[in-house]
Amino acid sequence: MGSIPDPGELTELTRPSFDQFQRQTSLMTSCTLLWKELSDHFTSLEQNLQKKSEALKHKLQTLDHDTKATLASLKKREVTIDGSVEITLERVEEHREAALKLVENSNFDHPDGEVDDGDGLLQLLKSFCLKMHSREFWQFVITKKKELDVLRSQIPLALAECVDPARFALEAISEVFPVDKRVERTEKGNDLGWACVLVLESLIPVVVDPVIGKSRLLVTPSVTERAKEIAETWKRSLEERGGIENVKTPDVHTFLQHLVTFGIVKKEDMDLYRKLVVGSAWRKQMPKLALSLGLADKMPDMIEELITRGQQLDAVHFTYEVGLVDKFPPVPLLKAFLKDAKKAAASIWMIPILHLAARKEQSALRAVIKCIEEYKLEAEFPPENLKKRLEQVEKVKTEKVKTEKKRPAAVPANKRTRASNGGPMPPAKAGRLTNAYVSSFPAPPTFVRSPSHAQYPTGVPAYPSPAAVYGSRSPQSPYAYSPEAAAPIAGSYPGAPLNYPAYGGYGNGFAPAYQQAYYR
Repeated sequence: MGSIPDPGELTELTRPSFDQFQRQTSLMTSCTLLWKELSDHFTSLEQNLQKKSEALKHKLQTLDHDTKATLASLKKREVTIDGSVEITLERVEEHREAALKLVENSNFDHPDGEVDDGDGLLQLLKSFCLKMHSREFWQFVITKKKELDVLRSQIPLALAECVDPARFALEAISEVFPVDKRVERTEKGNDLGWACVLVLESLIPVVVDPVIGKSRLLVTPSVTERAKEIAETWKRSLEERGGIENVKTPDVHTFLQHLVTFGIVKKEDMDLYRKLVVGSAWRKQMPKLALSLGLADKMPDMIEELITRGQQLDAVHFTYEVGLVDKFPPVPLLKAFLKDAKKAAASIWMIPILHLAARKEQSALRAVIKCIEEYKLEAEFPPENLKKRLEQVEKVKTEKVKTEKKRPAAVPANKRTRASNGGPMPPAKAGRLTNAYVSSFPAPPTFVRSPSHAQYPTGVPAYPSPAAVYGSRSPQSPYAYSPEAAAPIAGSYPGAPLNYPAYGGYGNGFAPAYQQAYYR
């Protein structure tokens, strides 16, 4: 019987293998890591499935809510149709009776178009609307540009008297929109876009459904189709106008307001609307029009584009309208605008044009000060330094005007001046007689001028003509829908540029190309 091995004795059977231990340790580590990786993977899948499930559930709830809201709206629209039609028929009957009484009563007629007060103007507008005299209504409105505020408040009241206000409005502006059909145009009265926008804006409260509001417009299908045809005609005429870049801002404003008024916005034309809005962003109404056109999701990109184009002031108005003040802080934009404006004003001081550089600087300062006051930014951007600078510029401008008035006017020189010795004036066409023809006859004796007669000297040189000045083109003059002066043509004072004091808290600067208008 063999002896039992001592446990403390090292033998080949009980000798531990360190390599085997390392292999087992490595295997366990690999299994642990693999298990953790698989566990994390399945946990991630579970979380993703949970998120997708919750998102899908939220979408289903939203869809269910929207479906119920849509069905309720349709139900309400269906239920209110009879009531809206009844109200509309009652109005039509009232307007018909009023029109008949107006025809019988001649006291409301004003053949000369002269009215003494606001009540008289309203009565005359109502008489045109009751009789559906759209041409006379239009001719009267375009002559009252100075009474814009009164027209804005009374035209909706007058349009409410029409049997068909939408058709009446389209017929009224048809002379200039979508295509200008006037034969005779004057430079002063060529822009009637203000009147078109005024009529279209005044039509909105008239055609809104009295029961459910703006969600339904009381416009007949035939008028709606006509409005769509007018919009398509205007879009086709863009090529004739030289493209989007060359179309006039009043025409753009009228077109966009036409779309909003009649509710005929097309999703496929969103890029066109965006370009038109950005191109005419200096209009005060453009931010609201952009939202009405459905461009809310494109507003951040539009604001970025305006900043890139140096229209920081317009970007501020868009920012406040859409509620992106946190993303686009207004004060840095206004400071950048003033900095660019100063550079532009300083660059045109060397051009010999009277006080136009100061006028440009004035416009920039006033626009920024008004923007600060409108949006209550006094705490972040105190306007005191801007107001002081504005007073300095106005003072310098006044002095320059007085200096220019005291300068003597230059006397133009005659093209054919007499010789300095008082001799006779040379014939105007003497030079044309030389070598008029070649004769075959012997040449006549040459006439020799007497030495006592001095040769005609070269004509006295004329006064030097002033250097031609090429000013930059100003923006479209604003029409009376916002009665403010357009941005001035780029120009300057003769002389060296002024030293601009730094504005409080931002350095020195002024804006190059901005368009002032429609900031009321």
